Amino acid sequence: MTAVSPGVDAASLRDVRSSRRGDRVFSGVTVVAGALVFALLGAIAVFLVVKAMPALQHDKSSFWTTKIWDPDATGRYGVAALVFGTVLSSVLALAMAVPVALGVAVYTVEYAPRRVGRFLGYLTDMLAAVPSVVYGLWGLFFLLPHLVGTQTFLNRWLGWIPLFSGAHGDVNTFSKSVFAASVILAIMVLPIVAAISREVIGQVDPAQKEAALALGATRWEMLRTAVFPPSRPGIVSAVMLGLGRALGETIAVALVIGNTFDISAHVLTPGGNTIAANIANRFGEAGALGRSALIASGLVLFVITLLVNLIARYVIYRSGVEERSAAV
Repeated sequence: MTAVSPGVDAASLRDVRSSRRGDRVFSGVTVVAGALVFALLGAIAVFLVVKAMPALQHDKSSFWTTKIWDPDATGRYGVAALVFGTVLSSVLALAMAVPVALGVAVYTVEYAPRRVGRFLGYLTDMLAAVPSVVYGLWGLFFLLPHLVGTQTFLNRWLGWIPLFSGAHGDVNTFSKSVFAASVILAIMVLPIVAAISREVIGQVDPAQKEAALALGATRWEMLRTAVFPPSRPGIVSAVMLGLGRALGETIAVALVIGNTFDISAHVLTPGGNTIAANIANRFGEAGALGRSALIASGLVLFVITLLVNLIARYVIYRSGVEERSAAV
């Protein structure tokens, strides 16, 4: 029998036991939910490996180096050009999106009046609600023709950089290119980075900012010394989430990027391709070996995305360790 101490009635004891049962049930539900995520991730990995195995066994030597994609006709295919195009377009997209996203986040939190900042935040978040195919169609029919002037300007003043030179094509004409795909990806990545950065910057302790201003720091010095350091792990997370979105984007990129398989750093010239865009363009007409090869390229993209997230987690962990060490 359970001894009931004076002052504690049976109803209170039942409430305590019920609360403990609720805690155990909730704990079990969270464990199942966490295990389900790992199970889904493992199931996806197993599916990709099994379906990609015929293609990997058919072409073991040149899958990583071949710049041709013709598995059903000639049996030759490789992901070298696709991986290069995927990484290049995603990195360029981040280079364009991250400064703008951080500027939006800092302005809406630190500079704009509360109502204006809230409205601009909602307006930026609405960019994430636009479907990918809409971005692709807008890029195909509106953005590409209007990028000609920008491409000409970049080629004229920054053409000494191979990235903006026109060595392998004419930058003065309407054309699908890696640069166009990067601009579309930058617009799609911007709301993700901006929203997370805005929330992270908004969580900084106001006492730190007030202390910096009280010591005579300017607004920029306050941001640099009191806001950005504690926000760095969250900002890194935002950038890496944006990179993951850029790496895996399919329809919008497929509509505005060239369908070529060359490795070229000239982003303004026609051409380029990504793993996701190649899968979208070729899966419907691919044969048995072609589908297996496309799934094999999807496995490569899966591994790249996983590595990016693992690197991001390591950077965030190291940043947290350094902050705790500095605090001690």
